Amino acid sequence: MTTPDRSVADVPSRRVIGIDFGGTGTKGGIVDLDTGELVGERFRIPTPRPATPEKVAEVVEQIVAELQSRPEAPAPDSPVGIVFPAIIKDGVALSAANIDKSWIGTDVDTLMTERLGRPVEALNDADAAGLAEAVYGAGRGVKGLVIVITLGTGIGSALILNGKLVPNAELGHLEIDGHDAETKASAAAREREDMPWKKWATTRLQRYFSHVEFLFTPSLFVVGGGVSKKADKFLPFLELRTPVKVAELRNNAGIVGAALWAGIPHGSED
Repeated sequence: MTTPDRSVADVPSRRVIGIDFGGTGTKGGIVDLDTGELVGERFRIPTPRPATPEKVAEVVEQIVAELQSRPEAPAPDSPVGIVFPAIIKDGVALSAANIDKSWIGTDVDTLMTERLGRPVEALNDADAAGLAEAVYGAGRGVKGLVIVITLGTGIGSALILNGKLVPNAELGHLEIDGHDAETKASAAAREREDMPWKKWATTRLQRYFSHVEFLFTPSLFVVGGGVSKKADKFLPFLELRTPVKVAELRNNAGIVGAALWAGIPHGSED
């Protein structure tokens, strides 16, 4: 399978099911691609233990069946998008974060397509959140390079260049001052070291964002993750040339990004 050149321009006006598969819970929703909003309530099932491909496929099948049974559901043969805490290339998982290691090397697209009997497109979870923010959230309408950074247990990242996703940018694993960046600058690192917000911002985050800014010269940083709810406690202390905005889609970003990835058209594959 060739990685499609997917553009966020000219998104078709239709509904698509998006699934966000995480380490503790797997949730799904019906997304209106015209607005980026969920139609109806999300549906969530705890992620099985161990989270093997077969067991997760069962959960995904249950979630899709529930969503498809609703009157507002899309066509039964419409595509489904699924996001994973893993590097995904050509639909194949190349890593496994907080999920069973048996996912590594699994063709997620093929597995889920066969299980659901409809087209499925898989994507990394940080990429999905970034794509959703670029189209419907804080990065909407911004030209050039938008970098979405999620601060949580680790550091997730997504690169959106002129409306197109550059997938699998693992910027949380940049080596800075001899350390994996996320071991020092993540939200979990702040909590682990009981670090005041200002100190975390002026030392750890400043060092990290300045380095990423130097490498990429982006047009905009979008900061997400659960800690973004308290952005007023740390973002004002950052001194960057690049504008910084807080992510807008919050907990729905993965579902929306999954649906968008499945629903936007394939470009040239020559």
